[in-house]
Amino acid sequence: MAKTPPAPSSSQPANYEQALAELEALVAAMEGGQLPLDGLLQSYRRGADLLNYCRERLAAVESQVKLLEEGQLKPWKTE
Repeated sequence: MAKTPPAPSSSQPANYEQALAELEALVAAMEGGQLPLDGLLQSYRRGADLLNYCRERLAAVESQVKLLEEGQLKPWKTE
């Protein structure tokens, strides 16, 4: 019996972390190989929307960091 995909929401996620968690759940469901074709297509579309949202948030944070670092993005230092 085919599994039902997680109920994708058409709304914007509240934050980056929520978007990433939903995206990971969609990927896991899709990789399971048990979704019906329509569910797979719906999950793919929602995943693409979530991926775009995450990319936009990351770009926004990067630009804010550049402002804080006086126009130059410095390498991340790990200690």
